[in-house]
Amino acid sequence: MNVESEALRLLSSASKLPSLVVFDLDYTLWPYYCECRSKRENPVLYPQAKGIIQAFKSKGVSMAIASRSPTADIARTFLSKLDLISAFPVMEIYSSWSHKTDHFQKIHHKTGVPYKEMLFFDDEDRNIQAVTQMGVTSVYVTSGVNIAALNRGLQMFAGIDYVGPEGQAFRQKRVTDFFNKGGKKKAKQDQYREGTASTD
Repeated sequence: MNVESEALRLLSSASKLPSLVVFDLDYTLWPYYCECRSKRENPVLYPQAKGIIQAFKSKGVSMAIASRSPTADIARTFLSKLDLISAFPVMEIYSSWSHKTDHFQKIHHKTGVPYKEMLFFDDEDRNIQAVTQMGVTSVYVTSGVNIAALNRGLQMFAGIDYVGPEGQAFRQKRVTDFFNKGGKKKAKQDQYREGTASTD
């Protein structure tokens, strides 16, 4: 499958497109925490991530980054090595306890795009919950950004029912309820990020 072509097909057939698409970095665009890597390394993306980014760019949809990584220098170096710096005019990359609500406030201030016109991809359900409550259409990814996540996000943004990981149908306004009632947790990764994980 040509990922960019399939992504363009989905974007072209969507009933409405977001004005701004926001991506997390770690375990969303690439399969690691960049804070655990070195600037000297050659970074890699999830297999379908770049084609999806290129498709949004081809359709003229603006993009931004919202990451809680404490190593913005490494993140920016990796994006530069991947030739993606120009794709993201707005990048909010810094550690925060706000579950990205402050990231989105800054993105909104810089771009002027209303929250309801944004589409967000992230791998941590606590971020999804917090940002969804701001009015942002938020997509929980478990294996990085891919065609399935893109399709689900476009359906959610258009207000179309979609099938969640447990088989239930949801609308965007019910996403928070889904996570509160058993959406998958990434507790161990969260503990490592916060330095509270046990070593045994």
